[in-house]
Amino acid sequence: MGRKRASPVTVLFGWVRRQTMKVKILAGVVLALCSLVALKHSVKDHDYFFIFSEAIHAAGIFVLIYKLTTHKTCSGLSLKTQEITALFLAARLACSVLMELDAHSVLDMATLISTAWVIYMIRFKLKSTYIKELDNMPLYYLVVPCVILALIVNPFTRFCYFSQVLWAFCVFLESVSVLPQLRLMQNAKMIEPFTAHYVFALGVARFLSCAHWIIQVYETRGMYLFLIGSGYFWFPAALLAEAVQTFILADFCYYYVKSFMQGQLLMRMPV
Repeated sequence: MGRKRASPVTVLFGWVRRQTMKVKILAGVVLALCSLVALKHSVKDHDYFFIFSEAIHAAGIFVLIYKLTTHKTCSGLSLKTQEITALFLAARLACSVLMELDAHSVLDMATLISTAWVIYMIRFKLKSTYIKELDNMPLYYLVVPCVILALIVNPFTRFCYFSQVLWAFCVFLESVSVLPQLRLMQNAKMIEPFTAHYVFALGVARFLSCAHWIIQVYETRGMYLFLIGSGYFWFPAALLAEAVQTFILADFCYYYVKSFMQGQLLMRMPV
């Protein structure tokens, strides 16, 4: 019998794996730019980017709920990432109450309730399966700098100063919320499927959110970054925060897709 021919996707990933880091980065940039162009021409209302992003984030949380209820284990999950997620969602909901309620508020409320349930399961019901030693990133390393930055850089709006700082705080905190989870996975070296699905969902959600900012900047020829009345540094800082989290998750998403195409149930983190 003849040798089985590899699929085009497998051949493509094999080619990428053999390339230097510079070529891989260039290929990732080209893929991201092509995705941005496709999104720009297919989605007319850019507000949908945020709605899709929040919906995908909620879907990732529901994947965790399925894991916790069926497998009865929270091994591989970072409690600290879930606590930070609950914190920035609560801050964003408070801003919605102070400013205006919309579809984003409904999605945020659903995600916050789901995240609170995940925290409850990890802290109490499935405490014996939580690997605290691997979840070792101090929360104050993330929360305190975000508070300080929010006091310095925040949007100028018609609402009170407190709501401005609170909004900036939730944007900055969201951008680093996944770091404890990535640190835990790096310590564990191996990642089971449901945790990988959850983090991949976060990566897709962040890319869509970042795409909104980039497309808005492009269509306004850069003027979107310095809108009058919005703070000289607020829009650039918010865009940078989105880009940071997207960049943080980009490497993980590459290895996730690679493992998925190779049919691997467990994903190994690169050292």
